[in-house]
Amino acid sequence: MNWKSGKIILLSIVTVLIASCGINSSLMLKTDKDYEYAPLDSLSESRGDYVIDVNDIVQMRFFTNSGLKVLDISSATEGGAQSQIFNPNNTLSYVIQSDSLVRLPVIGLTNIVGLTVREAEIRLQSIYSEYYVDPFIQLSVTNKRVVVFPGNGGEAQVIYLQNNNTTLMEVIGLAGGLADRGRASRIKLMRKDDNGKRLVYKFDLSTIDGLTYTDFIVQANDYIYVEPVPELGKEILQEVAPIVSLITSAAVLVAIFTQ
Repeated sequence: MNWKSGKIILLSIVTVLIASCGINSSLMLKTDKDYEYAPLDSLSESRGDYVIDVNDIVQMRFFTNSGLKVLDISSATEGGAQSQIFNPNNTLSYVIQSDSLVRLPVIGLTNIVGLTVREAEIRLQSIYSEYYVDPFIQLSVTNKRVVVFPGNGGEAQVIYLQNNNTTLMEVIGLAGGLADRGRASRIKLMRKDDNGKRLVYKFDLSTIDGLTYTDFIVQANDYIYVEPVPELGKEILQEVAPIVSLITSAAVLVAIFTQ
């Protein structure tokens, strides 16, 4: 093997190693410089009330006589027998199945997907009125959540929404604030529209002017992605160190075989 062949081998090794580098490979949801974000004004036009969807866990409290007494429908028989108990904590939870149906006591399979919580309460009260006197129903969705990427690349947190009017700033606070690498000027919110397509909105909270956006109400199933600052220097060093070691070893081998 001559020196020319050794250089070709060495160059090939370097090319393969550089091509396999994973610098900033953990960064997600990148957008081009000319990417067209959805207008922030359209967020205020979106429906504020949560709409029940597939896989939601619905908690139901059932009262009779317009709320005078709590009704334990879990022990009711098929004929609609009324077993009334004074238990203010009486609650039952049900999962909305993938076919949009939920199986409820007495009335069986029912579809409440696409309704707000209030609309579902009214519908169920109407259905249960065939079996009970003046039914009064309280519904709540217990697994409403958003996913927050605070700005550390691949790290994320699932934040459960305890309140109906949780703001963008509150969600960021629940996630522990922005990470050290988080870019406050590039916070992306991804939300489904009425057709199920996710629209991307960009917020700039790097200056006091960002207060205009901090009170936007987040919705269940939103994704909030804080774009991290690329750590080019650190990651290049991490990637280059083993490459330099391999190149040095390869150069030694080439020198030995070309002697």
